[in-house]
Amino acid sequence: MGRGTRGKLRIYLGSAPGVGKTYAMLSEAHRRVERGTDCVVAFVEHHDRPRTEVMLHGLEQIPRQELAYRGTVFHEMDVDAVLRRAPAVALVDELAHTNVPGSRNAKRWQDVEELLGAGIDVISTVNIQHLESLGDVVDSITGVRQRETVPDEVVRRADQIELVDMSPQSLRRRMAHGNIYKSDKVDAALSNYFRPGNLTALRELALLWVADRADEYLQEYRGEHNIRSTWQARERIVVGLTGGPEGRTLIRRAARLAEKGAGGEVLAVYIARSDGLTAASPKELAVQRTLVEDLGGTFHHVIGDDIPAALLEFARGVNATQIVLGSSRRKTWQYMFGPGVGATVARESGPDLDVHIVTHDEVAKGRGLPVARGARLGRSRIVWGWLTGVGGPALLALVLTHANSDLGLANDMLLFLSLTVAAALVGGLLPALASAAFGSLLLNYFFTPPLHLWTVADPRNIVAIVIFVGVAVSVASVVDTAARRTHQAARLRAESEILSFLAGSVLRGDTSLEALLERVRETFAMESVALLEREGDTAPWTCAASVGGQSLGRPEDADVDMPVGDHLALALTGRVLPAEDRRVLAAFAAQAAVVLDRQRLQSEADQARTLAEGNRIRTALLAAVSHDLRTPLASIKASVSSLRSEDVDWSPEDQAELLAGIEEGADRLDHLVGNLLDMSRLQTGTVTPLIREIDLDEVVPMALVGVPDPDLSVDLDVPETLPMVSVDKGLLERAVANVVENAVKYSPPDKPVLVSASALGDRVELRVVDRGPGVPDEAKDRIFAPFQRYGDAPRGAGVGLGLAVARGFTEAMGGTLGAEDTPGGGLTMVLTLRAATRTTQDTAPEAVQTAVQTAVQTAGQAAGPQRGRHA
Repeated sequence: MGRGTRGKLRIYLGSAPGVGKTYAMLSEAHRRVERGTDCVVAFVEHHDRPRTEVMLHGLEQIPRQELAYRGTVFHEMDVDAVLRRAPAVALVDELAHTNVPGSRNAKRWQDVEELLGAGIDVISTVNIQHLESLGDVVDSITGVRQRETVPDEVVRRADQIELVDMSPQSLRRRMAHGNIYKSDKVDAALSNYFRPGNLTALRELALLWVADRADEYLQEYRGEHNIRSTWQARERIVVGLTGGPEGRTLIRRAARLAEKGAGGEVLAVYIARSDGLTAASPKELAVQRTLVEDLGGTFHHVIGDDIPAALLEFARGVNATQIVLGSSRRKTWQYMFGPGVGATVARESGPDLDVHIVTHDEVAKGRGLPVARGARLGRSRIVWGWLTGVGGPALLALVLTHANSDLGLANDMLLFLSLTVAAALVGGLLPALASAAFGSLLLNYFFTPPLHLWTVADPRNIVAIVIFVGVAVSVASVVDTAARRTHQAARLRAESEILSFLAGSVLRGDTSLEALLERVRETFAMESVALLEREGDTAPWTCAASVGGQSLGRPEDADVDMPVGDHLALALTGRVLPAEDRRVLAAFAAQAAVVLDRQRLQSEADQARTLAEGNRIRTALLAAVSHDLRTPLASIKASVSSLRSEDVDWSPEDQAELLAGIEEGADRLDHLVGNLLDMSRLQTGTVTPLIREIDLDEVVPMALVGVPDPDLSVDLDVPETLPMVSVDKGLLERAVANVVENAVKYSPPDKPVLVSASALGDRVELRVVDRGPGVPDEAKDRIFAPFQRYGDAPRGAGVGLGLAVARGFTEAMGGTLGAEDTPGGGLTMVLTLRAATRTTQDTAPEAVQTAVQTAVQTAGQAAGPQRGRHA
């Protein structure tokens, strides 16, 4: 291929390690070589798997680059060598791999981008757990945080993605036969990462991710070929919302329909007219938006005057298979104006769209509030008003003249007057006035003697016609005024509801700037809304936030702009708003400015809090380094200097004492540095417990090894009959050691510390009881904060991290660590752990992430100004 074009990327996506991605990639390479394609191995890692290693035979391999890092030699892909070789196809394994420092690029996918840019086709592999967007999900499932990730967009841009899949049972059999890992690692892998539940969840993630990618391909293909008919590749259910209370029932019904088919999707859509404030309740729409998102669906806002046509256009545009609508809320007599949205959609949906009409509690109860448009009437109502005011009298005159019924002039006038009132109700004042004038002419010509002449013989009839015109005009005016007042009241009610809900949500702080702008767009039926700002009068405008398709650079480019001060403006595109709508828009603009200021102040406060915490930690650490860490170092240095002194002849007893001092100082220094490193791990969130079922009586004695004279200073009471606990053995041992060492330090020499354990339901409590000075109630929480001591603890006793590390490790394992008073004086540390159950190993990974986050937050809290007890 020519080197002027970009190469093509093919990715083998694995659902789990060991499913055969690399094997499939090498098989494809052999097929291409047999066809005469220039194919080389740029980098393939066979992991000592015999079958994979055999597949490398017969393929040209580019020598790897050797890089030295921290005394170890690493082998990485030599990008320059591949570019010089310039093959047609290069095989690059492990796309998410992080290169050794000193490499050409930090990540292997960046190396692949260079090869593609040089016109080289690349075949690569990646596992589903290495996708950046799925990191948290995989962590919650498996309990293992993937450190090497690749951006989803890199994989999505691939020209071909082929899923390499295998059932969990088959993969575990491959593992047991030694085809993936060596025999000494098989048991650990099968009982941890390769559990059936983990593999099933990872497989589902891979299938769903590839299905979404296939759906994107399908949408692109349909768009390129202008295909409007529905291809029922997967169930997509569109829910038509009116903003009424029945919307929640429709959303739940659609969600149940989607659950019946694998991969079903729910899309809720609200069709708003383009002529002003919406008729729907903004509060109800917000509730329905939250509900559909909680159920895994999406909410969409579409503008269209023809609601059935807009709904069908949206459904066909998203390749929907079903439409869910509610039974009409209109009353029976309102069907004379048309069949309604549901019937129209069902009639025009065609054979590719199923329409479900769902009953609900609001059927036939009326539409509720009229459209809040003030005195402005819709175009359809004005047309109907003129038809009623002009066509109605003509039709009535035709019926009365052909019926040959002599009702009398008074009754004829009442009939024509009723049409005038109807015209006023439907179309307003002008159609009513036209109806009064036209009706009076028809009464004169057809029903007032002499007939079929424009003259009136009887003066009383002249008075009757004049009275008819006066009454008709008066009634039309009154009816029109009442209609105006009704619409104005409905509009004010809609405005007050909008402003009340808006003010409440903003004051509660639960509305983001983007959500507020989206509500503006929905309320005024706009195409896009943007909040623009600038630093000075002559500075260019910048976009602080925007929603919708079009992005504006200046307020002057918008159809509507609402200034907020001198340097902030709300810009809307879609249509020009009438003056009465700008009052509500001004309130939205003011609230948008408030939300923007609050978000920035919150961000600044978070940064200041982070800096303050960092400064506090640094200050405490400097104090620890300057005194606590230097004390053992000074002791070690003094002992070593004494031993090296040539003018003193030390006796064996003196040498032994000095060496013991060196060992004691080194042990103290190792303990202090270990606590500092543990606290660093907690604050950076790198603690990943390996949960196992173990006996408490196996861990506690090992934790007492570092305690001075444990036989004399500690009384141990841990029954062997206790249930097993679900913990990380290493973390629990370190936590217990810190707590016991802290208790021994404060307990009188003649009163040993009691370590006892007992079972309480689904928990096991380990209590460390000392007879020391105790801690006041107000200081019991502070003693677990980093860099804290209590009372007159000697400075050389530690840097104040022991209990902070112990609590962090305990909470990371799903347990708790607290302090309470010892009866008779002293302090009791209560360490609560989860008792092991049959489902512990299946459920533990789901709680790991939450526990670690909680532990990090607890360990990283800033300590108060008071001093607390701590090791």
